[in-house]
Amino acid sequence: MNTASLCFIALGSNLNSPLQQVQSAVKELAQHDGITLIQRSSWYLSKPLGPQDQTDFINGVISMTTELTPLALLDTLQTLEHAHGRARKQHWGPRTLDLDLLLYGRQIEQCERLILPHPQMLRRNFVLLPLYEIAPKLVLPGGTALEKFIDSSLNTNIEKLQQY
Repeated sequence: MNTASLCFIALGSNLNSPLQQVQSAVKELAQHDGITLIQRSSWYLSKPLGPQDQTDFINGVISMTTELTPLALLDTLQTLEHAHGRARKQHWGPRTLDLDLLLYGRQIEQCERLILPHPQMLRRNFVLLPLYEIAPKLVLPGGTALEKFIDSSLNTNIEKLQQY
């Protein structure tokens, strides 16, 4: 019998009704066998990382437990992205749905398809702020507290959406 691992997933979208895309993805993940949704952050509006000639992104983070392996969870996330019309054409380009596995328990892992923890998560305010919102006492794999990475400079180019 497998034990469930606590995981954090970042969600983002800036195409085809972005708020509906991320809300739908949360519902679909919550209904998936082997996944139990724990918490969802507020939604945030943020500037794109790459080309600026695209619309702003809606971003958020969810926490969940799962008995799926990290690669099986990654497959589930990529299948859901594909079902939402995700096309991987341009690095940092517009997307209907982006789902990133940030943390899988306390695992530190690197293989061809997956790096845990997510290698860019600590450099992205649209990940750090919603993650901190739902897990302010989180200690990252390796032993560093998440709160160490939180400061007022993270509040640039991002806006917390109040009503969703």
